[in-house]
Amino acid sequence: MTNRAPSRPAASLSRRPPSGPDANALELFARIAAAGSFAQAARELGLTRAAVSRRVAAMEAEVGAPLFARSTRALGLTETGRRLAARARAVLDAAESARRGLRARNAGSDGGLAGTLRVTAVPSFGQAVLAPLLATFQAKHPELRIELRFTHRRVDLVRDDIDVAFRLTHRPPEDCVATPLMPFVVRAYAARSRPLSGPEALAGEPCLVFGAPTDELTMHWRSDDGLRQASATISPAMVADDMDTLWAVATAGWGVVFAPDFCARRGGLADVLPGWRLPVAEGEVIYALTLPQPEAPEAARALVRFVRDALAAPAPRRAPAQR
Repeated sequence: MTNRAPSRPAASLSRRPPSGPDANALELFARIAAAGSFAQAARELGLTRAAVSRRVAAMEAEVGAPLFARSTRALGLTETGRRLAARARAVLDAAESARRGLRARNAGSDGGLAGTLRVTAVPSFGQAVLAPLLATFQAKHPELRIELRFTHRRVDLVRDDIDVAFRLTHRPPEDCVATPLMPFVVRAYAARSRPLSGPEALAGEPCLVFGAPTDELTMHWRSDDGLRQASATISPAMVADDMDTLWAVATAGWGVVFAPDFCARRGGLADVLPGWRLPVAEGEVIYALTLPQPEAPEAARALVRFVRDALAAPAPRRAPAQR
């Protein structure tokens, strides 16, 4: 006679209680709810927006109900989302407390960063804005070594072994975490206190132009209020691929240079077409680009936060140049 183990009812094998979202999913949910948008939560987490959307979709499929009420202008919680919010917040608080303790143990009592951080930036932004901020940042983290490369070339973070790229663009790459840092506009600057009568007056001025050599260039200007447009055709007196050189020539007292307004932080020149801007096809926002977590090192995320917070503070005013 064969002994057989007693069989279980089939129903008992199929009735497994749902596990529900795990701790990582609950932390993500809490961050999105606090941020009020997928994009902002993605930046805070060091993820792409697409990755956040996929994880939310998986969480909603697991729960079996929508968690967020989406509209074109706002992101709110559904009834299911509100019931989950308190539990998710408790998980987030516990996770952040654990991370703070771990960072303190790994970094030492002063919380300093170490290792090598590879940074690239467009030269004009790097020289006028980023370099002074890097000096302050490195003073806070003396064990951190920074490799800084200025280039106009669009780098690939993985292929070029870059941790943070500061770029001007209107379309950040989707496989990077893009943190907007600073809007800017291009204006006309010169070492003079008397403004020009309008963009048309540029035709009678020695103009210093950034870019490729050209004999003639037509510039299309727009007023800051968007109500007026004007064009000027100029014959550049100097063309260069280095904005710092053109700014130095203008500061020496010769010529009008067309530069992003953050270059004015250097001082020495005045806006001679107040109320007018030269639109930039590449975009008018400086972004910090990093890889998604966990590929991006902690030093890269710390630098982006530091630069973002520093640029959010009011910039010191400089007296206009006079001649």
